[in-house]
Amino acid sequence: MTTAAPETAAPSRTARRLWTRSRGPLLALLLLVISGVILAALQSGEQHGRLDPRSADRSGSRALARLLAGQGVSLQVVTTSEEAAAASGPDTTLLITDPDVLTQKQLTALHTATAQTPGRTVLLAPGSASLWTFAPGVQAQPATGNSPRSAACSLPEAHRAGSVLLGGLRYTTSDERTDRCYPVSGWPTLLHLPAAGNGRDTVLLGSSDFLYNQHLAEHGNASLALQLLGAHHHLVWYLPSVSDPSSAHDQRSFLDLIPSGWSWALLQLTIAAGLAAVWRARRLGPLVPENLPVTVPAAETTEGHARLYEQAHARDRAATVLRSATRTGLAPLLGVPPTHAHAPDRLLPALNAHLTPSADRAPDLHTLLFGPAPVDDRALVQLADQLDALKSSIVSQERHAPREHPDR
Repeated sequence: MTTAAPETAAPSRTARRLWTRSRGPLLALLLLVISGVILAALQSGEQHGRLDPRSADRSGSRALARLLAGQGVSLQVVTTSEEAAAASGPDTTLLITDPDVLTQKQLTALHTATAQTPGRTVLLAPGSASLWTFAPGVQAQPATGNSPRSAACSLPEAHRAGSVLLGGLRYTTSDERTDRCYPVSGWPTLLHLPAAGNGRDTVLLGSSDFLYNQHLAEHGNASLALQLLGAHHHLVWYLPSVSDPSSAHDQRSFLDLIPSGWSWALLQLTIAAGLAAVWRARRLGPLVPENLPVTVPAAETTEGHARLYEQAHARDRAATVLRSATRTGLAPLLGVPPTHAHAPDRLLPALNAHLTPSADRAPDLHTLLFGPAPVDDRALVQLADQLDALKSSIVSQERHAPREHPDR
């Protein structure tokens, strides 16, 4: 029993060390999981975008929608230009929250659908394209900051509302019939174009901040919003989106959004980058010899090749290598140029001249040096022995041949 205590204590010490080392990363992982769960829970509710009458966010407009409903105004939220055109019937107010998102075709279709019907069109911060379609002759001036401003005009809605949080784009027009309200440096941020023969007037607002939930209770924001948007019993609240199917064929690619000057600049930068790459590229110089880290004896290399030939049963290849090496070694001994070492008509006559004359030796030499591949391993070994014997005999003759010495 006394010897078992250390053995049972060892696993507990190991577990304690593992817990000490891993508790930091485990606690960090636990905090990450808890944070993700909390964020998912907070964002799991129904969320909408800016100026959405269904949104209770700070930049939403649910508070205004409920006030309008309390005054008996029916509100219809649409997200496509086709729905907005179909819903904009007589005695209807059409609110376009972001007109600059629409294409020219969508703007024209909306204007055509509402041009002959009495009612009101309200545009929030319209740009040049929107003004050209809905308010010809009106031009947008640089935007300014939002702050409480007095009406300074005779428009009844603005006169009753009083000070309102307005700013953003400012507008100019030469039409004397328009009401210019909430000016900044002489340019109004609210422009009311009176109704023409069709009975539909147009309201341009340079900013939409006073419609947000967070600002609606400030100053006269709620009063102005209710009067402008509640002038008729039906309000069409149009939230434009870039995912509108009617604008798919008019969407421009990324390259279309790049100004023409940037295209030439990009081309020049590409050419400059190519020239820099050519200038700094690695140049291939002459080969630099290196000493091999390991020197392998020639005998081991030859043995290795032989084993490879044996494993592949490449007797033909082995015989070709043996015969070629023999012819290459015999050529300088016989006085044959290296370029003709493998030519039978040049090598065999020189070889016969160095050997003892024999009637049947020439055919044997031709078969030995230029013959077919051996049929089996035994024939290959015999061929190697014969080639070695032939070379040895020529070397021996050259060694014992008398040499002429020059006179001293």
